[in-house]
Amino acid sequence: MPTFTKLKSGSWRVQVRRKNEYVANTFIRRRDAEEWAIDVERSIDRGTPIRRSRSHEQPRIFFDLIALHLDDLAQVGKPVRRSKFMVLKALKTSLGRVNIKDITREKLIDFGKKRAAQGAGPATLAIDFSFIRAVLLHAAAVHGITVSVENVQLARAALKHLDLVGKSNERDRRPTQDELNRLIEYTESNPLQFIPLGRIIRFAVATAMRQAEICRIEWSDVDMTKRTVTIRDRKDPRRKDGNHQIVPLLNSTGYDAWQLVLEQRVVTRGIGRVFPHHSKSIGAAFRRSCKNIDLDDLCFHDLRHEGTSRLFEAGYSIQQVAMVTGHKDWRMLRRYTNLKPEDLHKVQKAEEPSVEQFMAMLAVR
Repeated sequence: MPTFTKLKSGSWRVQVRRKNEYVANTFIRRRDAEEWAIDVERSIDRGTPIRRSRSHEQPRIFFDLIALHLDDLAQVGKPVRRSKFMVLKALKTSLGRVNIKDITREKLIDFGKKRAAQGAGPATLAIDFSFIRAVLLHAAAVHGITVSVENVQLARAALKHLDLVGKSNERDRRPTQDELNRLIEYTESNPLQFIPLGRIIRFAVATAMRQAEICRIEWSDVDMTKRTVTIRDRKDPRRKDGNHQIVPLLNSTGYDAWQLVLEQRVVTRGIGRVFPHHSKSIGAAFRRSCKNIDLDDLCFHDLRHEGTSRLFEAGYSIQQVAMVTGHKDWRMLRRYTNLKPEDLHKVQKAEEPSVEQFMAMLAVR
């Protein structure tokens, strides 16, 4: 039987003694050591050459650390989502062949400058360095691999000082009502438009939902009595799964969310999804429609922005708006809230007393 010994570094030393043969190897994960030992025993029994591959030994390049990180997450049932996977995939290409010991402050600063020259913005570089740090920290904490996380922090600080790393610019694009009317009219009068895009646009503003959330709603998620809908696995940076939220279907943004749901019930007969369309197809149709009517710089997510702002303009509090949008606190919600300066006149006018109220106030004095 093979002998497995856990080293101080966290790695596993495996020794195989069989039929006067002795073979040993070192692996980061016990699972790899076990698989290798089984292969060695079979090779000895068959009299075939023993695989002495060093592929599972201590990682040598950054590519190995990324692969180790992804494999470990998958093993514990936490595979990375699409966005993180794509960033790590890009890092495999740009930094993958760099030797671990060569991941220095200077090397990372040079990497950041090259990425910026290629067109990467401050927010994109901030994400890159966040994942580089996560991969190195995982390797050091979980497997005891000697890496320098401090180099990442120092390089990030240097690039931030050069304005190459930072936060994204908060987008404040809000469609006017005329733009929405033009867009909805175009989509609903286009005989080639199979997707009910006009209804989806109105629903997006009415509910402030994300594109993917709208497409995920099942009829079983709709409470026909309470006029609410359950959004499952709603986006949350701290909780990836199970973040379900019950959202009221309101008529406060200029569009009636409940009425739109009833219209869809006639179309779908209450079977399957409320809006049975792929989110990417909706996005493509939205962009195509905007282009055809010369509507510049408008994306579907701006409708969520618009719906959130209209809820505030309708008089809802931060807590009430958060019940609709799913935001956890004011800092997260604030970036979606761009109230129009002219709307303050409405607030002022509403606070001004009427003539009768003014005369009554004088009489009291």
